Amino acid sequence: MVNALVIIGPGWPLRGGLAAFDEQLANTFNEKGIASRIETFSLQYPSFLFPGTSQYTTNPAPKDILIHAGINSMNPFNWIKIGLKLKREKPDLIIVRYWIPFLAPCLGTICRIAKSNKHSKVIALVDNMIPHEKRWGDSLLTSYFAKSVNGFLTMSNKVAADVKKFSTLPISLSPHPIFNHFGAAITKKEARHLIGIGLEEKVILFFGFIRQYKGLDVLLKAMASDLIKANGIKLLIVGEFYEDAMPYHDLIETLGLKENIILHTEFVPDNEVKNYVCAADFIIQPYRNATQSGVTPLAYHFEIPMLVTNVGALADAVPNGKVGVVVEPNANSIAEGIDMLYQNGPTFYAQNIKEEKKKYSWSTMADNFIALRQKL
Repeated sequence: MVNALVIIGPGWPLRGGLAAFDEQLANTFNEKGIASRIETFSLQYPSFLFPGTSQYTTNPAPKDILIHAGINSMNPFNWIKIGLKLKREKPDLIIVRYWIPFLAPCLGTICRIAKSNKHSKVIALVDNMIPHEKRWGDSLLTSYFAKSVNGFLTMSNKVAADVKKFSTLPISLSPHPIFNHFGAAITKKEARHLIGIGLEEKVILFFGFIRQYKGLDVLLKAMASDLIKANGIKLLIVGEFYEDAMPYHDLIETLGLKENIILHTEFVPDNEVKNYVCAADFIIQPYRNATQSGVTPLAYHFEIPMLVTNVGALADAVPNGKVGVVVEPNANSIAEGIDMLYQNGPTFYAQNIKEEKKKYSWSTMADNFIALRQKL
């Protein structure tokens, strides 16, 4: 029986997809009558390790969710303090978010102490067991973390396979639910008016923070193909650079794409996301490697067909030819896939998207956590 739980991970005033996810999950548990709160970070990353402009949102705190910002990722004495607090509180379940080895000592220490009360069970919600950008010591750090929990929940088979490299503990699979905090869709006409794009333009969207593994450079090379240029397609890039932006700007210049690229490389508040997503004909995810993506449920929420590359678990959530297309992660395949999307048109995929999105509910994920807790 689970009556109370704690989620350890990003939450307000931190910004971004992980924080939004944790808040929605906590809200779902509360709606089910299970008292939940988020134990988040007072310091998540030191500023020199954070590649974006700010770690914090200017939005007000979410209503009806208890969030305590008390974890300092750099202070071992703080980890002990938080662990002892959770040990005394004895929540039935602790869900700890794991996505980067840097946080393994902090999270692993907290969880070890907390579960020593012999009552609380700890389930790791794993975004990435093996990071996209590998560094020396990652495996040692992740091994330390893996020994601090009682079980794992992943959102893709790929991540589940990675977890098995570190642990033989129980693993449950539950697909990434669809974000619903971005508000209702608006018409393409309204969206394009808001961001200054003509209604007759052919526009595809790359959305999310920009890092090498996301493959934006591959997409830019696809944009330079004769097939794309002949169709007059423009690329809307929306997201912060989490690495040096200059190589991308140089590539746009070298490929002669300045007239075909629309840049908005600043963080987009949640209430403005719909303006960009609803303006697009299609969403493109040209990743070199991936586990799962928060962009896919975003596309489902606003019912925008998508292109994904056949890497990681991206294709698992995008039935090829039904809600979009799946292609190989190279410029020629991506260009041909974009052309195929336009040949079919957005309405070709519309009904399948409406049906497919029904699989990805927050209630199902919450139930899967409870079921795994009962097995432990």
